Amino acid sequence: MRGENLPIIFGLKLRQYREGKGYGLKELSERVGLSPSYLNEIENGKKYPKVDKILLLAQALEVPFDELVSAKLGPEYTPLEAFLDSPIIQALPLKFIGLAPRDVIELITRAPQEISALLNTLAEIARDYDMHVEHFFHAMLRSYQQTNDNYFEEIETAAANFRQSHQWKPGTPLSLEQVRGVFMAEMKVAVDEETLDQHPELGGFRSIWVHGPPEKLLLNARLSARQKVFQIAREIGYRDLKLKARGITSSRADVDSFEQVLNDFKASYYAGALMIDQESLVADFTALFAKERWDGPAFMAIMNRFEVTPEMFLYRLTQVLPKRFRLHQQHFLRITHESGSGLYQVTKQFNMSGLLIPTGMGMHEHYCRRWAAVSLLRRLDDHQRRAAKGPLLLAQRARFINSETEYFLLALARPLALTHGSSTSVTLGFPLDETFKQTARFWDDPAVPRMEVNETCERCGLTPAECQERAAPPHVYENKIALDTRRKALDALLSQSKS
Repeated sequence: MRGENLPIIFGLKLRQYREGKGYGLKELSERVGLSPSYLNEIENGKKYPKVDKILLLAQALEVPFDELVSAKLGPEYTPLEAFLDSPIIQALPLKFIGLAPRDVIELITRAPQEISALLNTLAEIARDYDMHVEHFFHAMLRSYQQTNDNYFEEIETAAANFRQSHQWKPGTPLSLEQVRGVFMAEMKVAVDEETLDQHPELGGFRSIWVHGPPEKLLLNARLSARQKVFQIAREIGYRDLKLKARGITSSRADVDSFEQVLNDFKASYYAGALMIDQESLVADFTALFAKERWDGPAFMAIMNRFEVTPEMFLYRLTQVLPKRFRLHQQHFLRITHESGSGLYQVTKQFNMSGLLIPTGMGMHEHYCRRWAAVSLLRRLDDHQRRAAKGPLLLAQRARFINSETEYFLLALARPLALTHGSSTSVTLGFPLDETFKQTARFWDDPAVPRMEVNETCERCGLTPAECQERAAPPHVYENKIALDTRRKALDALLSQSKS
């Protein structure tokens, strides 16, 4: 048992023995000469009494001293001991959500058997799905973003002030020379584009920060200019926002704390706000949303004007559109695909729409090929063979089979710069509710293709004649139908037996 948990365990045992004797806090207070408030603090794990006071408590409760101070709990609390000593409870940022370990223990002690069963279940799920502490951190981050509509005014203001202080004109792209010059001159950090090439095993990282001295940013030379700008802008964000705990790589390697995950997110948010200033983006989309017909070239022109990648651009929209256009219901999805394979992997998601995006399905199921994101990736191989320039763009109205809910989707697909033979697609989607219809006048453009979609092929009841894109038999759907049929037969039998 970890030392910091001993006051919690002692308080829990004290309460057990007190309640076992039928004493209230006031009665025990009178027996030992300690105030009820002090005893309450002990039971809540806030205080750990000295030896003389523990002796008084042991005598009053008729419990051996060694038993009272032992870190061992009864068998009904065995899961609690493992829970308190687990890396997850030690690492989870309970304070961030207004909780302390003793608050969790208070919940557990109210229904130990039921909560213990829940803890065991969660532990089994985490083990079966190879979940680690960082998965909980990133889940908490998504909840934090959703609570704030993924919009953070203080970061927007900081980025706007930095841009203004350097006289970078709104609505214009930041050049690599601009941001690199400011970063090296004002923040005294060297930018090295050669070292990573000498370490092939690190080729998947876009950048690595070396604390120094001397302090350096190692950039992957294979990145495009706009990707290099983002990495440097991110480093500027750490410094301008005065963020201390941070990761040293562009993508997740080792995660030490929730503060690190949160600060990495804030720095990336800052980079997006610096590269795509909010007011220019709002003006552009006000004009785009006013069009009666969907204008793909105009959409691409806005993105290209800022000289950012499709992922940077669509993710920036998830930050600005909810706040400035009231489009709170949205989802962002990134899928990667290796050329020539039938595998499509969801590698990033942010869901504020309640949409059943295909992320929680079985490990080996096949995502519906009718989704804009997947269909674009299937077309991308031919697109590359024809050596066409620029990413593919597709607008789509998607409706789940057997559902009245429909979504307006924007998807972009392109090859990955650092992974040969792999491609990625990013999707931004909105439910076709009244808010979206009032905001985007092109919502009913007949030229936008409409498609019935589902979660995965295994869960879809369309026949091969109805869906030529099917990639796997509908095993899950057929099993569900069989179970429903059996349930109806059982209900009918029981109904007949009663009559």
